[in-house]
Amino acid sequence: MLGLIRMLEGLWLMSSQEIKIGVLGCANIAERFVIPAINNLEIFNLVAIASRTKSKAEQFSKLFNTQAVNSYEELVKRDDIQAVYIPLPNSLHFEWIKKSLLSGKHVLVEKSMACSADEVNELNDLAREKSLVLLENFQFRKHIQLDKIKEIISSGDLGELRCIRSSFGFPPFADKENIRYKKELGGGALLDAGAYPLKVAQELTEYSLSVDSASLFYDKEFNVDTWGSAQLKCNSSALTVQVAFGFDHAYQCNLEIWGSKGILRSNRIFTSPPGVAAELELTNGSGAKKITLEVDNHFENMLTYFAELMLSPEKATNEYQNNVKQAQLIEQLRREAYE
Repeated sequence: MLGLIRMLEGLWLMSSQEIKIGVLGCANIAERFVIPAINNLEIFNLVAIASRTKSKAEQFSKLFNTQAVNSYEELVKRDDIQAVYIPLPNSLHFEWIKKSLLSGKHVLVEKSMACSADEVNELNDLAREKSLVLLENFQFRKHIQLDKIKEIISSGDLGELRCIRSSFGFPPFADKENIRYKKELGGGALLDAGAYPLKVAQELTEYSLSVDSASLFYDKEFNVDTWGSAQLKCNSSALTVQVAFGFDHAYQCNLEIWGSKGILRSNRIFTSPPGVAAELELTNGSGAKKITLEVDNHFENMLTYFAELMLSPEKATNEYQNNVKQAQLIEQLRREAYE
């Protein structure tokens, strides 16, 4: 992956200098991981950060040595920005992705892309029409760990796949004003935590899943779902998928792939930190072994992939299709649970 990063940086520097990018919002993930990754890659030039409050924009601009902008509208209309990163609450994604695309900007947006499948459809049709990249920021997709998992599956060490299980959950938030508890901001466990195990299952089944059964616990205090689970089926084989998620749980962040010959497990599939070597556990007829991988940074890798798509817009077609399939699966799960 490091080689790909350096190659892309070289291509940009030869062709159009760097990618000028702006950030809409001052979320925690932006501060801790994504903006530092942007600044660490020569391929990007962080031009400006926008917030709805002047003080927050100025705080971030000083922290990351860039320009503060006092409104999202002003940032997306700037001619000196080619791309935007959007880490806003889910309910604001549709509006600001659409405005960014209409202003000719490529978009990297935090998950989930929008609050309904209809919104996601409209956004991806618009991105396709304008030949712009629209990428949902599931960083784990570009971690060396997922590459290794796919390699092991292809090797036959697990035999024929029988069942995929994945869980992502964490304890309740101390701050009851957290956006995940706000219905009006697109809160709830399904769009927040549930999107992850669904996405990894999509990645491992080539986006061919449908929901058999589902359950969502609706918290009447907050008026959002706080945990849930589902069983899914693969439309191209007899493989089944089981997912569980929520933010009223003991911490879980795992993936288990069960085959006719073996089992493969990961305990940090979604959140393997930069600078820490991920580990997989493979058990089959040859015994059990731990597989320690190279240290990786999936934040930088995803940004590099974003740049790669901008260099080759035709490659973005697959992302449009997968964005829509992810949103449709989430909506199907919600419908099955409440019906």
